[in-house]
Amino acid sequence: MAEAQTEISNTVDSDAELSSKREPNFTRDDVLEVLSNQRRRYAIHYLKRRNGEPVAVSELSDWVASWENGKEIDALTHRERKRVRNALRQFHLPKMDEYGFVEYDSQRGVIELTEAASDANFYVDSLTGRDIPWGVYYLGLSAVSVVCLLGIWAGLYPFSLVSPLHYGVFVVTALSVSSAGHVYDNYCRMRLGARNRPPEVEE
Repeated sequence: MAEAQTEISNTVDSDAELSSKREPNFTRDDVLEVLSNQRRRYAIHYLKRRNGEPVAVSELSDWVASWENGKEIDALTHRERKRVRNALRQFHLPKMDEYGFVEYDSQRGVIELTEAASDANFYVDSLTGRDIPWGVYYLGLSAVSVVCLLGIWAGLYPFSLVSPLHYGVFVVTALSVSSAGHVYDNYCRMRLGARNRPPEVEE
C-alpha cells in the first residue's frame, strides 16, 4: 500500500513538473532578460509567425541572420549564417528554453514556442529608437489642450474664436484618434510576430 502511494505521489509530482514547464508564469524580470537580446527577439518574432509550428534551428538562424545583417537569405555568407547559428544553439536557445519561452530539442535541432509564449504578447516599442514615445505624445497633447482651454476661458485671441462646444469636439476627436493610433501601433507594429519583419528591422 505504501509503495502504491509512493508511486502515485511520484506520478503527481512528475505531472506537476511537466505542467509547470509547459505553462510557466513569466515574471517581468524573465521577459526583460529574454527580450534584452536582439537575436532572441528576432527568434521569438519568427517563431510567432510560424503559429507554434516546430522550426529547424537552421531555418530559424537563417532568418535571424538575414534581419541582423540587413540582407536577403540568399545573399548571406557562410560565415554570417554560422555565427548566428552557433550563437543560437550554444547560448540563446538553451537560455530561452530555461526561462520557459521555447521547447528546444538540441538532438533533433528543432525549436518551438511554448504554449505560454505563444499566447503572450511581447512589445518592443521602446527599442526601435525611431518614434516619439506615446507617453511624450500624450503629454504634448495635454499641454496643447490646457493652453487652448485657458485661452478660451480668458477670451484671448485667437482662442476666443473657438466656442466651448467646438473645443470639446476637438479634444474628444484628438483623444479618440490618438487612442486608436496607439492601439494600432502597439498591436500591429510593435508586437513581436505581428508583421513579416521584426519591428526593429526597417521595411
